[in-house]
Parts: sequence; structure tokens; C-alpha cells
Amino acid sequence: MEHLAWRRDKIQELSSKGHSQREIASMLQIGLGSVNRDLSYLKNQAKENIRKYIDERLPEEYEKCLVGLNSIVKEAWTTSQQTQDSREKMQALSLAKDCYAMKLELLTNATVVDDAIRFVSGHAKPARSTSSETETAANAKKSKTNCREETREIDYFQQPPNFTTNQVF
Repeated sequence: MEHLAWRRDKIQELSSKGHSQREIASMLQIGLGSVNRDLSYLKNQAKENIRKYIDERLPEEYEKCLVGLNSIVKEAWTTSQQTQDSREKMQALSLAKDCYAMKLELLTNATVVDDAIRFVSGHAKPARSTSSETETAANAKKSKTNCREETREIDYFQQPPNFTTNQVF
């Protein structure tokens, strides 16, 4: 069993360095079929790891981020209201503004996260692809693309917003 794990590690290492399956088989002095099976196994293991991460860890990490940002915003507002030092007040308000921007990005990308979870959950079933899974994958990609386009899109005819960005170094 240790030999198999070592071989798969070596195959993955050599593959990541750009070696072909034939080259890997020759270097390790094993059959081409073994290389092919091990690469297939490693690919499936990687898919399972991603599915597990999206199903189990991502929602928890996402929630932790939101809770942490809420705590920082609360502390920043408290600091800005309690201090007499205008520089410290501006730093606290700048921090609050940055946290709001991060929260907005997390919340607007929630659709992408949900689509990814649904997409991976759909692929955890038998290898048969359904039109629903294909549609979910397309929606996830479209959602992500739309989000990127919306953040880059600027209306040059609109009045600029009435706020300034202050950075303190």
C-alpha cells in the first residue's frame, strides 16, 4: 500500500511538471495502463476533495467571514464615535467602509457559491449528466461572468457619487 501511495505521488509530481503518460511510465518503469489508472484515480480524488470542501467547509468559512466583518464594523463605528483624534476617527471610518465593501462582495457572490454547491451536489450522483446539471453549471459560470462585468461596468453619464476615499499610511 505504501508503494502505491508513493507511485501515485510520483506520477502526480511528474504529471504536474508536464511529462506525458508515456514519459512517466518510462521514468518509473511501469506500464502505461498503471499510469493511466493512477491519473484517473488522482483526478477522481481531486474532484471528491473539492466537492467535500464546497459541501462541508465553504459554508462555514463564508459564515465566519460575515460574522468577523460584522464585528470589525461594530468596533470601527464604536472607535470612530469615542475618539477625539480626527486621524483615528478617519482610520476607523475607512476600516468600516472597507468592511462594507468586503461584505457586499461576499453577499453578491453568494449566488456563485450556491450555484457551485448545487453543481457539485448534482455531480456527486452517478456520472450521467442531466440537462439540469448542465444548466446549473452554465448558470454558475454566467453568474460569475455577470458579477465581473457588473463590477467593471461604469456609467459615464451618471453623476459621480458624493464620497471620497481616504487612505492613511
